[in-house]
Amino acid sequence: QVQLVESGGGLVQAGGSLTLSCAVSGRTFSVYGVGWFRQAPGKEREFVALISWTGGATFYADSVKGRFTISKDNAKNTVYLQMNNLKPEDTAVYYCAAAEAGTYCSGSDYWWPCLTDGGYDYWGQGTQVTVSS
Repeated sequence: QVQLVESGGGLVQAGGSLTLSCAVSGRTFSVYGVGWFRQAPGKEREFVALISWTGGATFYADSVKGRFTISKDNAKNTVYLQMNNLKPEDTAVYYCAAAEAGTYCSGSDYWWPCLTDGGYDYWGQGTQVTVSS
């Protein structure tokens, strides 16, 4: 089992910044990638960013590219999502999720980069981010 705990959400004005943290514990040796997803009220959960657990490669949704940065602290087994120039449309509950090696990502022959939530095995509880205009 892998456990994930998010923190760092809050209320911020448009144009401001927040950094979310995702602490990963348990069978971390089995983790292949960690992603951030978000879900706004009345909308489906959507992919935000992804980082390889071992190699550090990253991938971003077009909507956040250039504003958000995903990174990882190997010593702390923690993944961060630095969010700059936040917009009201970034308001959502943000979730981090982990995939184990060998997990299937629907619609693709290869897991990387997996943009669908079905391709992740473990999820955190979520943290609310609210951006006021």
